[in-house]
Amino acid sequence: GPSPRRAPAAGARVQPRKANVAVRAAANSIREQAGRRAPLEKNSLFNAKYVPFAGDSSEEYSLDEVIYRSQSGGLLDVQHDMEALAIYPPEYWKALFDERVGKTVWPYGSGVWSKKEWVLPGIPDEDIVSMFEGNSNLFWADRYGRENLGMKDLWVKQCGNSHTGSFKDLGMTALVSQVNHMRRQGKPLAAVGCASTGDTSAALSAYAAAAGIPSIVFLPADKISLAQLVQPIANGSLVMSIDTDFDGCMRLIREVTAELPIYLANSLNSLRLEGQKTAAIEILQQFDWQVPDYVIIPGGNLGNVYAFFKGFKMCKDLGLVDKLPRMVVAQAANANPLYRAYKNGFENFEAIKAEPTFASAIQIGDPVSIDRAIYALKETDGLVEEATEEELMDAAAEADLTGMFNCPHTGVALAALKKLRANQTIGPDDRTVVISTAHGLKFAQSKVAYHSGEIENIVGKYANPPVLVKEDFGAVMDVLKDRLEKQ
Repeated sequence: GPSPRRAPAAGARVQPRKANVAVRAAANSIREQAGRRAPLEKNSLFNAKYVPFAGDSSEEYSLDEVIYRSQSGGLLDVQHDMEALAIYPPEYWKALFDERVGKTVWPYGSGVWSKKEWVLPGIPDEDIVSMFEGNSNLFWADRYGRENLGMKDLWVKQCGNSHTGSFKDLGMTALVSQVNHMRRQGKPLAAVGCASTGDTSAALSAYAAAAGIPSIVFLPADKISLAQLVQPIANGSLVMSIDTDFDGCMRLIREVTAELPIYLANSLNSLRLEGQKTAAIEILQQFDWQVPDYVIIPGGNLGNVYAFFKGFKMCKDLGLVDKLPRMVVAQAANANPLYRAYKNGFENFEAIKAEPTFASAIQIGDPVSIDRAIYALKETDGLVEEATEEELMDAAAEADLTGMFNCPHTGVALAALKKLRANQTIGPDDRTVVISTAHGLKFAQSKVAYHSGEIENIVGKYANPPVLVKEDFGAVMDVLKDRLEKQ
């Protein structure tokens, strides 16, 4: 009979690994070092600082300063001393990261802190606030890829399989650790705060609660799911439900943090991107340091797009890989300012008023990280695609039928993938990774509405409502026979 199918060993079809005795010996000594909990020998040389994302290269700030923007008002970027990191060869970093991952040695078992030297090299281990985030499943979407898209190398990075149910944990562990460090240094920071469409507030409140730091959350009234709202409430945050949209909340929190000693935790803050970039490094690690052809990311405020680019670029610059994947940003058609700019060749960008979308976390019309995202797309020959409400809900439901449980944002990315497959941009053999940004359980209400046919103007092509049956053997058998015949 046919040989049993199995997940392609990541990298197996790309090129066989050559045994390298010297590398193995080096790897063994690193393992011993990690086991002894010893810091890297040249650890003291590693450092990171804030510099303007675009602008005066002489302007720089310590990560221990409370600062969010450059003198010209632009975004800041965390810049690492790449020369110091390059003292260690690529095989050393690979072996070190592989050795640490998933272990109980504090804090290196975390997917973020296993890359500590590339994230926040200067922070003492005892100041780190971690909940073992990262290390998320890179799911081989075998059946969905084969049967629905004619692809054999489709993967879904399950970033929502995390402590608070979204990828925001990756950034928040970095930010809250730095705040914890600054408070211990005596900086007068009374609390951390954010404006949020939901997932950010859940992550912030959980990590702040773990560290014993007060947190404040500004939420747009009636714009997010109860499942998201209940997380910061449960974690003891001061939750303010404000009669405006996300952009309105963002304006208010900026004004408040300018007046009070509250540390701003939105993606305006570059520290979070340092944690989020580890998901890109982790994908490469899970593929045995082979680079996928395409990575598809749902985009709203667009910080994550730049974070993934940073992770991939850092691996390339330090020689762990030799190329970058093509990045694809997927936007909801109801909140698509980047898509519109892409369509006019990035000649000009215009903020819009975002319309309501089931992908509520990306319902953003004036994204903070627009310049960073466009830079990432240009550097990776990237693409932008959009999905209507019906397309995103259908795509999520269709993929669910092959064993996933997708949030609407992942639905946006899957719908974008379908379009790029249909027009042959992405080929049947292209290794493609879809970034799933949150857990479907956080958005169960939208799924209930979809499967019960309650969404206006959406047919629900893949709806699968329960069948009401009388307490009668014959009636039950009729339903079963009917269903089994259709299989």
